[in-house]
Amino acid sequence: MNNAEIVLRRLSSQRLWTPTSDSPEAVVHHFGAMQSQEFGYAKWSIAQRAVGVDVDRINQALASGTILRTHMVRPTWHFVAATDIRWMLTVTGPRVNVLNSHMYNKVGLDDSVFSRSRKIFTKALMGGKHLTRSELAVVLQKNSIKASGFHLAYIIMRAELDGIVCSGPLRGKQQTYALLDERVPSVKTLDREEGLIELTRRYFTSRGPATLKDYLVWSSLTAAEGRRGLEAVTPELHHESIDDRTYWLARSSESRKPAVPVIDLVQGYDEYIMSYSESRDLLHLQGSSPPQLRSGSSFLHVVLLDGRVIGRWRRVLKSDHVVVEVCIDRSLKGSETQALGPALERYGHYMGLPVELKAA
Repeated sequence: MNNAEIVLRRLSSQRLWTPTSDSPEAVVHHFGAMQSQEFGYAKWSIAQRAVGVDVDRINQALASGTILRTHMVRPTWHFVAATDIRWMLTVTGPRVNVLNSHMYNKVGLDDSVFSRSRKIFTKALMGGKHLTRSELAVVLQKNSIKASGFHLAYIIMRAELDGIVCSGPLRGKQQTYALLDERVPSVKTLDREEGLIELTRRYFTSRGPATLKDYLVWSSLTAAEGRRGLEAVTPELHHESIDDRTYWLARSSESRKPAVPVIDLVQGYDEYIMSYSESRDLLHLQGSSPPQLRSGSSFLHVVLLDGRVIGRWRRVLKSDHVVVEVCIDRSLKGSETQALGPALERYGHYMGLPVELKAA
């Protein structure tokens, strides 16, 4: 296995080139958690790994609560299947709290504030009520708890990590919060050790080939926890050492290079980008330096050619179509140019709108 084959196997395990389901829930379940910081673009990350799934289908899953959006794994937003949220929080919640501890102290949040906030949220949301962030802030303020800026952000995040609240249905364009116990009735779930093993299994089967260090950074686990999880699933995995790195992957992993070049438009926080730290360099063509972001954060999203970064893109929504602005770092050659068409067509189908290409 060489570096080029690692890239192809990742495209397969990540299901960018091998969608096997027509269910957005199955896609999220496959990954365990999918970063959803950029909400509009993050839904596309689910759809492009499923067959025939558009934005409406994903919105339905989020509204019904079969897919939830909350903080876990790292101190940022993730999508998670409702069937997985409890054990995922059991494994990663304490570690995210450790990572957040400096900010908790810096803004003056302690266990007393968190305990009071949990009781306030439970009372305010009980009975199937769904409140927005600003509405939760009002409830906290009425109970003499400062609720603005970082205070509010970390109080709500802590309630998510403690399994008190999770995402409710959207109200217009605003996310609401609901009680986890009402949104996802409590059922028997994995204990922390079982969850650690399952998280490790999900990571390497959905993202392999990857290294242990890749996994530790992605999961926020300690080195001891990561090694323990990997040791438990080692019989299920294949591993190879390349360039002083040991890569782990599912035994069923495949690497099939298509007959023609393939372009993928992925969001900047896509799991194909964010799942790797030590081996993220494989995203770039050999001998090339990582592409530079254009001025302005809106060009955050990534154009892949056969799994390697070759540019950036963004979308601009119009009333009756969507403009996709593309900035390529080098000239496309021959059939590479033709590969952009299918990528735009897939995005247009997902959005349910005609797509206009604009070179940036």
